[in-house]
Amino acid sequence: MRDFFDREPGVPDLRGPWRYLLRMAVRHRRVLLLDCLGNILWAAGLGLTPAVIGQAVNQGLVAKDQGALVGWGLAVLGAGVLSALSAMSVERLETRLRVEPAYETMRFVTAKACELGATVGRKVSAGDLVTVGVSDIGLIGQTLEVGARGVGGVVGFVAVAVFMLVASWQVGLLVLVAVPVMLVVTTRLARVLRERQGRLRTRQRELTDQAVDIVRGLRVLRGIGGEDLFAARYREGSQRLRATALRQGRASAVLGATRTFLPSLLLAGVVALAGELVLDQKLSAGQMVAFYGYATYLVIPTNQITFAVSKAMQGHVAAENVVRLLRTEPDLDPGPDTGAVPVPGPLADPDSGLRVPAEGLTAVVGSPADAVTLADRLGRHTDSGTTYAGRRLTELPLARVRERILVVTAEDHLFAGPLRRELDTADRPPGTDSDDRLWAAVDAAAARDIVEALPDRLDTEIAAGGREFSGGQQQRLRLVRALLADPEVLILIDPTNAVDAHTENRMAEGIARLRRGKATVVFTTSTVLLHRADHVALVLDGSVAAEGSHRALTADPRYRELVERRAEAEAA
Repeated sequence: MRDFFDREPGVPDLRGPWRYLLRMAVRHRRVLLLDCLGNILWAAGLGLTPAVIGQAVNQGLVAKDQGALVGWGLAVLGAGVLSALSAMSVERLETRLRVEPAYETMRFVTAKACELGATVGRKVSAGDLVTVGVSDIGLIGQTLEVGARGVGGVVGFVAVAVFMLVASWQVGLLVLVAVPVMLVVTTRLARVLRERQGRLRTRQRELTDQAVDIVRGLRVLRGIGGEDLFAARYREGSQRLRATALRQGRASAVLGATRTFLPSLLLAGVVALAGELVLDQKLSAGQMVAFYGYATYLVIPTNQITFAVSKAMQGHVAAENVVRLLRTEPDLDPGPDTGAVPVPGPLADPDSGLRVPAEGLTAVVGSPADAVTLADRLGRHTDSGTTYAGRRLTELPLARVRERILVVTAEDHLFAGPLRRELDTADRPPGTDSDDRLWAAVDAAAARDIVEALPDRLDTEIAAGGREFSGGQQQRLRLVRALLADPEVLILIDPTNAVDAHTENRMAEGIARLRRGKATVVFTTSTVLLHRADHVALVLDGSVAAEGSHRALTADPRYRELVERRAEAEAA
């Protein structure tokens, strides 16, 4: 276990779900130990109460000693105060145990999603991410929370069992035999519940993936008339999920009923046996009252123990899902942790022969597939022999490459929140300098009309994905964000294909003006952008076939065909 405790505190243990949960317990051991102590004190207050009441009956009521009755009555009050104070402490500590591990797990998951970057969609399904973020992280926190309750339950149960054995070995033996049997039964039922919860989660992930696919492709489905077909498939999937959820619910109901029935059965057995011993004068009236209280109290720690076991099974499933996600490896090597980053220079892809100067607007004309492939190489979203200022991108820290080279596509997401924060990723406070810079980018992207039409302009809260904006408006806002990022190399894939010719002309002028002195690569067949380009490259079948100005390349029929095809599509 030495290597376990010597691991870096901020790194999760991914050797298995139990190891991950144990790692979380060690990370939050101070709060966990205080919570265990609070639960033990709470259990002690409740467990001592029957014994004190029994003494009050024997020494006060039966012996008719008023002083003893008052004294033992005050002892009952003290036990109640102890339980109340410890319960208040436990409530606060359990809130921390429930929230902090869940928050830490969310940080790990978020960091992993950022590490995976553009490959996250290929490596992890949307259903997995949603389920982990919505339910699994909460279950991990709850597992530690009820674990402390389980510790209090075990201590309380052992203490009361000792009291009962000392007072009457028959009743104590009954309890010590019955409770392990109860735990075995509930544990087996909890395993069944865990298996069904695992199947339920799989169904939920599959249905979530299907729902995401339908939402993303809704326009296409409507175009080809496939709505009814996919709606029927979704209904079938939802019914399978419903049936799985019902089976899981039945298992949960059986476990819940068992957790209530078995302790009640034990209570009835203890009272019956204690009553027989009283009739045989082997127990006093006070001991009878105490045993009744013990039996009633034992329902609490027994439920705590069984509940902790069942929640641990759920936590195991959740931790297994989290660990599987955190074990996912990115497609790209992050490169060296440190290293000298070259000064701005040309960006070159030897596989295609494309070379981007350190300054100016470079336009690349080719097929959409070639555009994606080349943009991935230039931005190091895939490993290749691409060099920057003479050094291979694979030799540089990936984080530094991301800072220097930015790739912007039509799939880039607009996040919910204030528009100002979404556009200016540096999240600068509002002020003259930052606002001037922001409005300059807005004007360069021809997006002033979009911002001024909003109720609070830059401070307007936008919905996730920018749902309130049209496709062309989203495209302009994404360009604003890219221009504000101000990388050394900005790579744009068809940044104007969703706007009209007048807006496109303003965007082309703004890109050229705001990016002056830095490198900008535009994959496009737009004549507006091509006219403003300092250099144009024609890419055919993944290789540069011709280079020059737009005017010079129009003499090449292959180039002219690609550009005219775009013009014809726009005219149609």
